[in-house]
Amino acid sequence: MRAVDLFAGAGGTSTGATMAGAQVVAAVNHWRTAVATHTAAHPEARHYCEDAAVLDPTTLPAHDLLLASPSCTGHTRARGVERPHHDAARATAWCVLRVAEAHRPSAVVVENVPEMLAWVCYRGWRLALTDLGYRISEQVLDAADVGVPQHRRRLFVVATRGRRPLSIAPGTAPHAAARSVVDLDAPDALWRPWRRLAPASVARIEAARSRFGDTCMVAYYGSDTGRSIDAPLGTITTHDRHMVVRGDVARMLSVAELLAAQGFPADYPLTGTRAERVMQVGNSVAPPMAAWVVRQVIAGAA
Repeated sequence: MRAVDLFAGAGGTSTGATMAGAQVVAAVNHWRTAVATHTAAHPEARHYCEDAAVLDPTTLPAHDLLLASPSCTGHTRARGVERPHHDAARATAWCVLRVAEAHRPSAVVVENVPEMLAWVCYRGWRLALTDLGYRISEQVLDAADVGVPQHRRRLFVVATRGRRPLSIAPGTAPHAAARSVVDLDAPDALWRPWRRLAPASVARIEAARSRFGDTCMVAYYGSDTGRSIDAPLGTITTHDRHMVVRGDVARMLSVAELLAAQGFPADYPLTGTRAERVMQVGNSVAPPMAAWVVRQVIAGAA
C-alpha cells in the first residue's frame, strides 16, 4: 500500500506503517523541526512542511492508505478549562476529510485520544466519512498490549471501502516492563537527591516507594501515583514527566529511554533541542502500535 501520513510529526506512524509493509510516499506537518526528523528517518517520502488546514490536497501523490493523527489537545482530559484554541485543535480532524474526498484512498486510519468520541462534532465528522463511501470501525487500543513498555490508550478510527467495517483486534503480547528500557547504570545519568525536590514531588515519591520498593517509577506531575519498574510506564507526554527513583536519588528519563519506551529504533534520528526531542517523542504514535493496525488494514484489503 502507498501511504500518506497527515500530521506526521517525527514519524511514529510512518515508521510503524513501514514496518507493516506499507510505502510512505508523503508526509505532512507544520513544525519544521519534526519535518527535519521525519526527513532524516524517511528520506524516500515527499515532505510537505505545511499546515494541513491550508494544504491543497490535490498536490499529494496518489495513495491507497491515509494515515492521520489530528491534534489531540482539544480532546484530551489534560486540556483543563475549555478555551477557544481547543476548537481550533479539534477542527484539524476535518483536514482528513478534505484529503479523503480528493483522493478516495482504499483505507483511512485516524489516531487520537479516546475522548475524541465525546467531541460534539464527532457524529457529523463520522457521518461525512460514510458519505464518502467508507465503513467505519472504532477501537481503543493500548500500546502495552503489542509489547510497548508503556500504557498508551488511543482511539483508532478505521475507514475502509469493503462491505463491512474492518475491526482491529487488540494485541495479546505480554506486557514489557519499564526496566527493559531504563538504564539504571547509565554512566552519564544525572541522579539527584529526591528529598530536595518540591514537597509534592517528595510526597509522591515516598508514596510510590512504600508501594513498589526503593527502585520505582514516579510521574513528576499529574495524577499518576507511581509504578513498579517491572510494569509498563504510564503514558509518555510532550514534557519531561517520568522519573526513575533508586534509593535516595532520582532522575528524569533520558530522551533515548523515552524513545525506546515508545518503541522507536535506538538509532532513530531525532533533531532539535532536548525539549523539542521530548516533545516529538511524546507527540508520536508508538511505531509498534501503528504497525499492528496497518498490518491488519493491509490484510483486510488483500
